Order: sequence, then C-alpha cells, then structure tokens
Amino acid sequence: MTEPAPGPAPEMVDWDLAVSLGSRLAGDGPQVSREEAAAAVAELREGAARSTPLVRDFTGLDGGDGTAPVLVVDRPGWVKANAEGFRTVLSPIAEKLSERKPPSGLSLAVGRRVTGVEVGGLLGFLSGKVLGQFDPFHEPSGRLLLVAPNIVHVERELEVDPHDFRLWVCLHEETHRVQFTAVPWMRDHIYSLVGQLGDSLDSKELLEDGLGRVLEAVKRRGETSGSIMELLSTPAQREVLDRVTGVMSLLEGHADVVMDDVGPTVIPSVAQIRERFTERRKGAGSLDRLIRRLLGLEAKMAQYRDGAKYVRHVVDKVGMEEFNAVFAGPENLPTKAEINDPDAWVARVLG
Repeated sequence: MTEPAPGPAPEMVDWDLAVSLGSRLAGDGPQVSREEAAAAVAELREGAARSTPLVRDFTGLDGGDGTAPVLVVDRPGWVKANAEGFRTVLSPIAEKLSERKPPSGLSLAVGRRVTGVEVGGLLGFLSGKVLGQFDPFHEPSGRLLLVAPNIVHVERELEVDPHDFRLWVCLHEETHRVQFTAVPWMRDHIYSLVGQLGDSLDSKELLEDGLGRVLEAVKRRGETSGSIMELLSTPAQREVLDRVTGVMSLLEGHADVVMDDVGPTVIPSVAQIRERFTERRKGAGSLDRLIRRLLGLEAKMAQYRDGAKYVRHVVDKVGMEEFNAVFAGPENLPTKAEINDPDAWVARVLG
C-alpha cells in the first residue's frame, strides 16, 4: 500500500496574530490633515518615478520603468507587507525545523502563537523606524514600499525641506529596486543564503546555548556586541551571516552613494539632510541602542557606512563601469572582509 505523500510543512508562526499585534503596536504616526496626507502620498509616488532615470544614468544599471509596483503605505500596511515577506523568506528554515522534529497538536498551536507574538512585537517596533524598502520576494518582480508617516515624522524632526527629503529617500529606495530588477539573480542568491542557514540549524543547540548568550548580552547591556542572530548562531552559521553581511553592505552602501552623489543635482539641501540624518542615528538613548543592537539595527547602520566607503573607494579607483562587475554574478560579490579592504576585491575580481 502506497503511503500518501507528505503535506506542506506546518506553519511555525501565527501570521494573522503577528499582523494584528504588530499593527496595534505600530501606532498611527504624526498628525496630518487629509490634504497633507494626500499630498505626501502623491509626492512620494512622483519621487519614485523621477528617481528611476536618475539612478539609471548614474549607476549604468537599467531595471526598466515600472517593473515593480510602488506602494506608499502606513505603518500597519508596512507590517502586513513584511509579514508576507518574512513568511516567504523563513519558509526554508521552518521546513528544516519541521523535518527534524515536526511539532503537532497542542505544542504546535502554542508554539505558533508564541512566535506570532514575537514576530508581531518585532514588526510593531520596526514599523516606526523604517522609511522605505524594496521587497524582492513579492511575486513576480518585487515591490517598493515607502512608509509615508515615518517619512513625514523624520522630516519634521530634522526640520529639513520636506520636498527635498522625500526625493532623497526615494533615490535610496529606487536604487534598491534597480539592484534587484537589473540584477535578476540577486533575489535567488539571497534566498539561497537563507536556505543555507536553515540547513545548519540545530534547535537543541539554538535553545540551550544561543539563548544563554542572548540573556548574557542583555545583562551586560552595552558591554557586548552582536545582533540576536549573531548571538544565537554557530560558527558555521556565522560564515553564512558573513556572506549576507557582505552583500547587504554592498546594496546599502551603493544606495547611500547614489542618494548623496545624485542628490546635489536635484536636491538643493542634500548636504544639510545628510548631516542631520547622520546625527539623528547617533542620538538614541541607551535602551533604544540596546534594542537596536540586539535586533541587528546597529549592524545595519554599519552596513550603510562601510558599504558606502567600499563603493566610493572602488568607483574612485576603477570607475563605475568597472565597479559594476560586482553585479555580474554571485562569485563577484564582496565578502565581509573585502568590504573593509576594497583593494582586495579589486585584485580578486578585476585582476
């Protein structure tokens, strides 16, 4: 008698609960009139469209026009979109965990709700921080998300020209859209790195050893470094994380270079915006810095800084056309070490 084929791996997260909780925690953002909200949405859409040829002309990368939708969202909209993205990205890890010790019954139900609360809390916290992002995992070609209330909040906090600031944000996020639409293998490469993390997961080691490291980090507060992912990871997983760090530093640094170098041609106050925005990143309180560090947000700030230095160094040395060899294939991506030693990348890839 033939046994039935196994069904799909059970969901490890209660995604409906995560979205519901994350949306409640997100809040509404700054107070704006209906007219102000409509004007901000229209201007952000226009800024994204205006950025397309600016990014293409500066980088030499052509992602096409209108190849991915632009969504101007509120905080709950961002939570929902990212829950969908997390669900896609985490599916390889969920499948691996399910294969090794498939949960069922009450343990599965309780576990799904616990992780739903955890993911919802994370999304709720981040929903007030993110200005925009490109979601490459949304079928068929990704989507660009611009979080209008957060953009309005930051432009008010920094006391900068709102029209200039909105275009500045759009330049950065449009660069991410171009990176993934002009370099179609990039999405699958990042997805494969997530799958490799799933292949190396050991739930016993994760729970017994990794969680102890996180608790110790919280007790020591500012005396330690590393995100939750880094603290939980094994040496094998950290090798993969280093590869992720390399590619994310490239993508974030590349986008920062575009927004700052293209900016002066179309954004009169770009220097003031960059100065005030950089100072804002430094101004968080001790608890906020701890949370950011554990969630990996401090590492993301380093990716902007180190990645931009890498891109500028290589472009200054060999020019933009030669630099674009970095997008020829996964083997040409910089390692984490090469981000901090761009001449080593030039020697390896360009000879």
